[in-house]
Amino acid sequence: MINTPSSLQDLRRNIYVKAKAEPSWRFWGLYVHICKMETLREAYTLARKNNGAPGVDGVTFEVIEAKGVEKYLEQIQGELIDRTYVPLRARRREIPKDGGKVRVLSIPAIRDRVVQGALKLIMEPVFEADFQPGSYGYRPKRTAHEAVHRVATAIVQWKTRVIDLDLRAYFDTVRHHLLLEKVARRINDDEVMRLLKLMLTVSGKQGVPQGGVISPLLSNVYLHWFDKLFHRADGPAQWAGAKLVRYADDFVVLARFQGTRLTGWIESKLEGWLGLEINREKTRVVKLREEGGSLDFLGFTFRYDEDLQGRGWRYLNVSPSAKALKKEREKLHEMTDHRQCFKPIPQLIEGLNRHLKGWKNYFDFGYPRQAFRDINWYVRGRLTQHLRRRSQRPFRPPEGVSFYEQIRRFGLENL
Repeated sequence: MINTPSSLQDLRRNIYVKAKAEPSWRFWGLYVHICKMETLREAYTLARKNNGAPGVDGVTFEVIEAKGVEKYLEQIQGELIDRTYVPLRARRREIPKDGGKVRVLSIPAIRDRVVQGALKLIMEPVFEADFQPGSYGYRPKRTAHEAVHRVATAIVQWKTRVIDLDLRAYFDTVRHHLLLEKVARRINDDEVMRLLKLMLTVSGKQGVPQGGVISPLLSNVYLHWFDKLFHRADGPAQWAGAKLVRYADDFVVLARFQGTRLTGWIESKLEGWLGLEINREKTRVVKLREEGGSLDFLGFTFRYDEDLQGRGWRYLNVSPSAKALKKEREKLHEMTDHRQCFKPIPQLIEGLNRHLKGWKNYFDFGYPRQAFRDINWYVRGRLTQHLRRRSQRPFRPPEGVSFYEQIRRFGLENL
């Protein structure tokens, strides 16, 4: 699932095989594996790779490595073995969102990232064996493209009545006692449960902190039971022929027909059983076969368009959404702002090429040609403006060479 030392990788594989073969088995004796130096070293390596800002204690990776990583991990191991480990309060940071709203990230101290990472390394294979095929977010070897492809496949199978669900502040509304109960269905280890409860309660009375290493796994565990009920013999997958595609807390239900029974079932399980809140302002039913029907999911828009050949056919068009294009233009505007004049032009072009390549790799699905063409024109227009007003002596291309030609010579690549 991830690159780990062979013995730890073998342990994770054995746990996964056991969990897959015996869906009702409750694992015990896991805490000792969390405390092993091998697990803690791997957790530190993963945390170091992600880097990130320090927590409330102000300790950075540079400080740890200056004093010695082994000594640092031995101290954490000692606290875990002696049962004296207590996580620190996470540092809160606000990230702006659309509409003037903010998302609050919780940044744990590095020591807590290491412990959370060690716990995740041991717990993850247990629940990976249980998760449903329609769940994609925050899972190893599963991509957003696979989720988009699953949605497109369901639509061409005439499941064109789509319930586009939105949960209000999902991560902040997870009930701790329900989450612990669901974890305990697979883990029969008091020390693991005690450690997990410590991690949860340090951030408040409910919710899993966004920014925590183990939070993505826990968020999937919580919603897994909705996925499981959905696919049971008495669930909508059977009596409505519906298909569920979920990427973390962003999910859609696709069916040939949509009625009050299906929406009522979804509401009763998410709100009544899991204690979550459906954001009815953003949740909507999309009828894709009707005029103007379109669905936005993971940055892509799904809609039926008229065949350009004039044959009267309609085809499923999957392309980058208007919101994704707007966000990309804003990013390119920022990268070519006049405040970037201090950068040498080759360095600026190199950064743009790297960014645009990543954007293209994600959105190169379906029919993105028009969107790529629009972004190409936009970035060249922005670069032209940037070069014209660059510092106090604007750049001038050689005589007889247009700005667009000069930009191409600088090495800007097309999408």
